Amino acid sequence: MNAQKIIEEIKKQYPGKTIILDPQDDPTEIICEIDPTADHPEKSIALAVVGRSKPHYHKTSTEIYETIKGVLIVYKSGKKYTLREGEKLTIKAGEPHNVEGEEAWFLTYSKPGWRFEDHILVKNV
Repeated sequence: MNAQKIIEEIKKQYPGKTIILDPQDDPTEIICEIDPTADHPEKSIALAVVGRSKPHYHKTSTEIYETIKGVLIVYKSGKKYTLREGEKLTIKAGEPHNVEGEEAWFLTYSKPGWRFEDHILVKNV
């Protein structure tokens, strides 16, 4: 993943927004908080660009993933879903999931808003 190029493109589209790299030194996931939880705890919107995310679930948040560029592969509760541009998938609280793609861009809508302490890593999905 060409992280520097992606970061530059995100900064142009969303100037001044927080960008998170995971992992920091060689990211496989880049997240931009477009409409963060800090502004209103009941919801949040983030843009994510992935090669691969870590398997996780959320205790309270339900998420909707919407692919906006590329093809996003979502592994949710043991099933594989392929999302193309414009397609969406809902992930309910408690459902283990992770994603992969070749620099796939997608929006994440979370209710309530995403919080670090609600993001629980797991070994297998």
